[in-house]
Amino acid sequence: MRGRGPALLVVGDVVTDVVARHREPLAPDTDTAAEIELLPGGAGANAACWAVRSGGIRARLLAKAGADAAAWHRAELERSGVEPVLRVDPDTPTAVVIALVDAAAERTLVTDSGAALRLGPQDWDESLLDGTGHVHLSGYLYFSAPGRDLAAVVQKAARARGVPVSVDPASAGFLRRSGVARFLDAVAGAELLLPNAAEAALLCGGGRAPAAGPGTDPDTAADPNSAAEPVDVAAELSALLPGTTVVVTLGAAGAVAARDGRLVARARSPRVRPVDSTGAGDAFTGGLLAARLSGADLPAALAAGCAAGAAAVAAVGGRPRGRRPRGTPYGPGSGPATDRG
Repeated sequence: MRGRGPALLVVGDVVTDVVARHREPLAPDTDTAAEIELLPGGAGANAACWAVRSGGIRARLLAKAGADAAAWHRAELERSGVEPVLRVDPDTPTAVVIALVDAAAERTLVTDSGAALRLGPQDWDESLLDGTGHVHLSGYLYFSAPGRDLAAVVQKAARARGVPVSVDPASAGFLRRSGVARFLDAVAGAELLLPNAAEAALLCGGGRAPAAGPGTDPDTAADPNSAAEPVDVAAELSALLPGTTVVVTLGAAGAVAARDGRLVARARSPRVRPVDSTGAGDAFTGGLLAARLSGADLPAALAAGCAAGAAAVAAVGGRPRGRRPRGTPYGPGSGPATDRG
């Protein structure tokens, strides 16, 4: 692992992202021209990579991949400075997400969670906490029985060592299907909860989040001209989780933080030309956690998260892009069409 000081341990997912950027609306029953890239992704993996890039900290990732793409994902994580602790499932392929990104940089996700849903307590090793200063749990863990069991084991082990834990709810759609009450019970006691505006509204029972503005992700949307409602939702959610700091991301409007029913910090997002909103929330998480591990106070950490999120929106894919990946899961320098004939 690169960096110095206590490490960030992320327990989450690696995903093979198919990012399709289309300038025209999707046309049924015919072709829609698009620029398509095959990229490494996953909420947990992205957050770890952005933490290393943003704060120069040490980070490791516990995740599960299929044998089809594990070697590629391991190499890509190492290239980003993240120590991969990848458990390989011989029977289930790696998770795949198709991200359809329109001309306004808004993305729609089609998800096959694959091997990620099989990460469970059997994959845990308490030695992963050695040298760890913070544990981050990707919300996708909470959408499968093995993942929920693993999250409980990790939270208990971290609490016994006095290591703070954060959770990213990950997906309003999956939260709605798996159950809000069960999720809130599972994350009680976490030091930090990181929902976007849609997830926060759902967790409060408030229904839909505010409408999206130009250049914002519809799943992280809030009206930048009316911050009152997101602030209220953040405060309400923090009141439901005593002792937990709730940070609500608002897309282009930045982020707000609340604790015990009151607003405690906020930050604005830098203005950028949006290209692809995929992974913006993961980048925010990585930037914020890196800053906190480096000793920043909450307002400074919010600003660091917003800066990382803005950088992610200005590039294609969910990871920091210094240079293009050196290959694909199907082989170095070749894509799926080449390898599959």
